[in-house]
Formats: sequence, structure tokens, C-alpha cells
Amino acid sequence: MTNKPLTRRDFIHLAGRYGGTAFTAITALGMISKASGQGVVLADRPKLSSGKKVLILGAGVAGMTAAYELAKLGIDSVIFEAGKRAGGRCITIRKGDVVEETTGVKQVCEFDDDQYFDPGPVRFPQWQVTMDYCRELKVPIAPFVGLNENAYYLSTKEGGLKNKRVRIREAKTDLRGYTAELLSKVVDQASLDQPLDAADKEKLIEFLRYEGGLDKSNKYTGHSRRGFELWPAAGLQDGTLGEKLGFKDLLNSELGLLFHRANDFHYQSAMFAPVGGMDNIAKALERETKDKIIYGAKVKEFRKTPTGAKVIYTKDGTDTEVTGDYLICTLPPTILKRIPNDFSVPVKNVVNIVPFQNSGKIGLQFKRRFWETDDRIFGGISWTGLPNGEIWYPNHGYFKPKGLLTGYYVFGPVCDQLGRMSPAERTEFALANGSQLHPQYREAFETAISYNWATIPNIEGCLAHFPQAMIKTFYPLLVKPDGNFYIASDWASHLGGWQAGAFEAARLAVDSIYKRSAA
Repeated sequence: MTNKPLTRRDFIHLAGRYGGTAFTAITALGMISKASGQGVVLADRPKLSSGKKVLILGAGVAGMTAAYELAKLGIDSVIFEAGKRAGGRCITIRKGDVVEETTGVKQVCEFDDDQYFDPGPVRFPQWQVTMDYCRELKVPIAPFVGLNENAYYLSTKEGGLKNKRVRIREAKTDLRGYTAELLSKVVDQASLDQPLDAADKEKLIEFLRYEGGLDKSNKYTGHSRRGFELWPAAGLQDGTLGEKLGFKDLLNSELGLLFHRANDFHYQSAMFAPVGGMDNIAKALERETKDKIIYGAKVKEFRKTPTGAKVIYTKDGTDTEVTGDYLICTLPPTILKRIPNDFSVPVKNVVNIVPFQNSGKIGLQFKRRFWETDDRIFGGISWTGLPNGEIWYPNHGYFKPKGLLTGYYVFGPVCDQLGRMSPAERTEFALANGSQLHPQYREAFETAISYNWATIPNIEGCLAHFPQAMIKTFYPLLVKPDGNFYIASDWASHLGGWQAGAFEAARLAVDSIYKRSAA
């Protein structure tokens, strides 16, 4: 330690680096800011009678939301959907459903009647506009257990914790305890330059003692927050703490890097999901817009006209041309860039470089819910350093005999590798990796279905997160009108991968069209 004074910035940096406690440290110093609001609001506007018509490409969440909101404002629309169903990436797989891929792979779901699998979106936080649409569309929702500290971490890094599963609460409590102990020593030894007087230091020490579970000498010796080796009960059984994990072992395992998932504002409690499957949101939107959707309509090209836009699509071998005043494109960039169109050159260039990545999941049905009966895990996620990445536990069907896990949720090269595998090979991949966390996998396994978004027809990808450099340069081109053309999708929003991004992007386009139509 140097004699350089410790600033608040230094303190917060240390807190974040050594234990994921930056958020709580900032809170203790009174520096937390208030959250910002949501996007454009469309309520309380008079209906128009202008006779305007909007052409919408794609009947996913964004496309149907645009049509739904336009109708409320008195503006007509028509949706061109290449597939046989609406919803796009908002889909739920149930018994008898068929999953076909562009590679020729075909799977038939053999789950029991009461089981289902969401290969796309699974949940949403309470602050997102998705909550408002569930309320408006009368889609029943239930709490979703995203963070369950009774689930596991499994590190594959060299060190004392390699390939040893540990409860999330154990790793988190121990790492925060050691961090608080370290920071308490820093506060005691350094003079803070902004400035913190003796009373401020005392309050910080008090906070660190509480946050880290330190004893009176500011030493971390273990805490009941990490759970017990022998849990409290009646009689004289008051609980026995297990042996704490080693500080260096925790640092070497890099488990602390996973803590950001719980601290990120997207994943904080409370989170929710539709009762019975995510596609209930898509079904509710479809009920409101089904008279506007042309299914099996594969768009061949779309062009600008002197008065608006036109779409040429093919259905059942017949080409048809439809004209309108505006056009909203909600197609994924993987599909959009292959269709001849009149977007401006700058917009086309951005579409060509959008970082639209692949993602893959697998649903595994087991004949018994061993994660509940053997491990006492009810909902939540276990994170591993294994190639399967994450294991998700169901948030429904508690105490039933059978259950369904999400056996992997992967991105990047691992996902691309899985996409080239057969369904049987993907299942074996999930079982082999999952067995290292849950030895019960193979004896309890019954059936599976896998989903590789890069090979799903009419989508061919999953989500986009714009790098900061693109947010400031290329992204603005996607969110403003290109003549009478608009792009509206979660990949063209600040909420890539979330249905809220699709809702918000659709509302932004509708707002602009309404204002132009009313002028």
C-alpha cells in the first residue's frame, strides 16, 4: 500500500474489483442516482381519420405491437409474415410441436403434457414496459426466480475450488466478507481526500462490518448468511457454520466475476413470466391483430414510392404487390440484408454490420425433480465454467413428480459448434456437462429438445448488443425514419435481446408515424 490518499473513487473501484460490492459501497456513501423512465408514451391521443396505411414486415412482438398501437390511433396496417405462426422469438415449445432448422434438422417435442420450454425470452423485470402490455392484454403473470443463492457455482479455474460445486450464498458471503475486511483496513490506514472525517470513517467501518459480516476486530471469520453445515432446528440445535472458503481460492476461481449478473439492473428482483409459457404474450397480441396478418407471405422486395412504400411478396407461388404510406421493418438483420430494398446506403451499411449473435438452449425433461428433493433448489440458475454455461431451474410445477431444466444457455463459438451437431449430440453434450454439477442427470433423464437460433428459418440469429462506439455512430441511423421507412425491433433498441426492446422500438416508430399523419 502506498501513502497516496484514498479517494472515494479509489474506494469504490476497490470494492467492485474485490467483491462485487461497488453498488452497496456507493449506496453507503450516498452517491446512488435515480433510475430513468421508459420510452415514448402513446396514451391519450385522439384517433385519426386520415386513411393512412402502414406496411409491416414480420409478425413478431415488434410487428404486432406496431399494428396494435396503430389501430388504437386510427391508422390501418397489414403485416407480412413469412412463417405459419406469429411471435418470432417469443415462442414456447410443448408436446407435439415440431422444430425445423435450415440445416434439415427436425425434432418433435415429446415432453409430457404439463411441461413446456421457452427457447427464447423467459422473463422480464418489473420496470420494463412488458409488464404494462401483460396487464393491458390480460396475460396472467407469476414471479420468476432469477437469483437463487441456494443454486450453485462451479469453477473450472485452477485452484482449491476447481470442479468443486459451491452454493452461491457461500461464495458470495465469503468473498464479501474478505473484501469488507480488506477495505476496513484501507479505511483505517488511509486518509480520504474528499474528505472523510472520523465520523464518516466510523460509519464506513460500521457499514463494512454489516456488509461483510465482520467481527468486532474487523475480521471475517464466517457468517450465517452463507448457510449452515447443520441447520438450526428445535431443541439445542442452533446451527453449525460450515468451513469458509479460502480467499485466494475464491479469487482464483473468478466466481466473483459472476456477481454482476445479480447486480445488473435487468436481473434484479422482482422478475416475472407469463403463466404457462412466454408465447402467451405473442398469442395475446395475435388475438388483437390476426385480421391484419398475412401468413406465409415471404417478402421478395420492398421499395419506396413517390407517395410512400410498396411490398412485393410471394405466397403459394403467387406474387402480390401491396402499397401503403409508410413501412415498418421488424425483420432480423440476417434476413433483412438479403431482401432487395430501398433503405438508404448508410442504413444498409449498418444492417450489414449489426452484431446479431447466435444463441442456443436445450430443454431436458427428468422423471424426478432431483434439484428440489436432493439439493433443495427451487427456481434460479446455477453458473458453471463448463461449456454448458448455465443451468436454469423451472419456476413452475413445484412438488410435481417430473420437471424440465434448461440444460445449457450458450453464445459464441460453443453455440456455433452445437448448431452443427445432431439433436442427439446436443443432448449428450448437455448430459455430460450437467452431470458434473448434478450426478443425478443420467438416471433421471427422459427426453430433450434443443434450439439453435442461427438455424431457425426466417430468423437466423438471436440478439444484438451494440458496442459503445456503434451506439454513438451507427445506431442513431436505425432509430430515425429513412424517408417513409422505419426499423423497429429489439436489435434496434437499447434493450437488445429483451421483448421490451421490441415493444419500445415499435412505439417509437408508431409515435413518429402518428405525428406525421396528423400534421
